[in-house]
Amino acid sequence: MPTDSHIVRADVFSAEDVPDNSLRPKLLDDFLGQSEIKKNLKVFIDAAKQRNEPLDHLFLIGPPGLGKTTLAQITANELGADFKVTSAPALDKPKDLAGILSTITPGTVFFIDEIHRLKPAIEEMLYIAMEDFELDWVIGQGAAARTVRIPIPHFTLAGATTKAGMVSKPLQTRFGIVQRLRFYDDNELADIIRRSAGILGTAIDDDAAMLLAGCSRGTPRVTNRLLRRMRDYAQHAGSPVVTSEIVREGLEKLGIDNLGLENYDREILLSIMNNFGGGPVGAETLAISIGESQDTLEDYYEPYLIQCGLIQRTPRGRIVTQKAYEHLGMTPASDSLKGQGSLF
Repeated sequence: MPTDSHIVRADVFSAEDVPDNSLRPKLLDDFLGQSEIKKNLKVFIDAAKQRNEPLDHLFLIGPPGLGKTTLAQITANELGADFKVTSAPALDKPKDLAGILSTITPGTVFFIDEIHRLKPAIEEMLYIAMEDFELDWVIGQGAAARTVRIPIPHFTLAGATTKAGMVSKPLQTRFGIVQRLRFYDDNELADIIRRSAGILGTAIDDDAAMLLAGCSRGTPRVTNRLLRRMRDYAQHAGSPVVTSEIVREGLEKLGIDNLGLENYDREILLSIMNNFGGGPVGAETLAISIGESQDTLEDYYEPYLIQCGLIQRTPRGRIVTQKAYEHLGMTPASDSLKGQGSLF
């Protein structure tokens, strides 16, 4: 069965995601889901505007595709401030950071994605910029070298990461506002689907929206990708409306099941079942068995499989659950059941 392995990979940015900018909400009132974060940001932004001050530095934590970049953009819009965006890997040398910060306007929201990947020299320069709104710059070379501090406008740094544990403590403590995004539930995703469908000029049934939401892995980025594909299937079928029948047929053709699992997800489960007797098996061994990197396995595939209750992490390794066997229509070997019982 054919499958597009990128359509449910929220951590992989594809060229098709560029049009999704039209689907991004521009204001907090238009942003669906993450209600507690929205309420908090609303208070902080309103207070900063009343004091005519830049917003405190903002730290956004969460898996890919949940709206960290969108919230940073919304923050700039709500503040009426400029928005500059970059990613940590793009900042190769301190002069790259200095070049950006020396040209910003007062109150700018400066967004750094994947902030856990900042190089130490750039991170140290950022400390002073965040606290003192100055840049340390070395003039000259050798014995004649001297350091000068260059003032920069007060700005708001918005940092985003999928790996909060990899962000150094000195950097974390310099953020005044820390918000952790969660996965979306099906009702929130269905609302996002209906909103996006309206922007795209596509009609979709409520049943179809809920069906699509249930296999979107709790992630709006995946939801919008799937909606675009279902729109294509509906157009091909000559239907003016995306129906639940079209969604079921479309998902089957894409190799995506009702839990949002795609080919690699099922390969992981089947590898543990067939090659390792249901587990336990270590992450490195499992990654080799499916031809995927260990980082991708641990950072992307595993969290969702754990969230769905299909695998469990134990001190001895990964094991599949009874629910995984039932989902794939397989019967566990008696030995694998005994092995699971002995672990808990």
